[in-house]
Amino acid sequence: MARVQIAHPGRLNAITVDMWRQLREVFAQIAQDSQVHCVVLRGAQGNFAAGADIREFDRERGDRAAVMRYHRDILAPALAAIADCPQPVVAEIEGVCVGGGLEIAAQCDIRIACPEARFGAPINRLGFPMAPDEMRGLLALLGRAATLALLLEGRVFDAAEALRLGLLTRVAQPGGLAGAVQASVDHILGGAPDAARRNKRLVRRLERGGPLTEAEYLEFFSYADSHDHREGVRAFLAGEKPLFNGE
Repeated sequence: MARVQIAHPGRLNAITVDMWRQLREVFAQIAQDSQVHCVVLRGAQGNFAAGADIREFDRERGDRAAVMRYHRDILAPALAAIADCPQPVVAEIEGVCVGGGLEIAAQCDIRIACPEARFGAPINRLGFPMAPDEMRGLLALLGRAATLALLLEGRVFDAAEALRLGLLTRVAQPGGLAGAVQASVDHILGGAPDAARRNKRLVRRLERGGPLTEAEYLEFFSYADSHDHREGVRAFLAGEKPLFNGE
C-alpha cells in the first residue's frame, strides 16, 4: 500500500503549482508499481486541502493564456493522474476539503470523512467558474442539479450533507476516521489486485458510453487465464484464504 500526503503547513494545505506537479508525478510513479495494490490520499495536520494557493494567482494566472495554462497544463493533468491510477485510491478526509481539495477527492475511488469535515467550492466569491476538466469529476459524482447548487451557492457544508449528496462513500464515527480508512484498505487488499484494476478500467470505459468492441470483450475476459482467478476459485473451494499476486 502507498500513502500520499498533501502538506502545506500554515496554509490548510493550500496547493501550490509545485504541489500540483508533485501530485501528478507521484501518482504516475505509483501507477507503474505493480507491488502497490492500494493508495491512501490524505492531508497533513488535520485538513485535507483548502484548494489552490490563491497567493500564486497574480503570478500564475495573470491573463487568459496563463489561466488556460494553469488549469489545462497544471491542475488537469494532476487530477487525471489520480483518476487514471490503476490501483484503488481511498481519500481520508478531515477538516477542510474545499475547492481544489474537493476536486482531488472527487477523483478518488472511495472517500471516507470524519463528521467534522467541511466541503464546498466557494470560488464564486473569487469571481471565476470551475474549469471543465475540474468540474467533470464532481459532475460524475453529484449529477447536474447538485453540482450547479454547489457552484452557484458557494456554500461550505458538513460531512452529513456531503454523504447525502453522494460526494462521500461513508462518514466515520467520531474519532474513528483512521480505523474506517484502514478497514476499507483491508477489504481492498483482501481482494484480487487484478480484479480491482479491471473493475476500474471497465467503469471508466462504460462511462464513455457506446458498445464494447469484440477486442474489448476479449481483453476483459482474459482474466479467466489469470493466476488470481484460478487462486480465488481454488481457495474458495478449499475453504482457505487466497494468496493473490496481481497476475
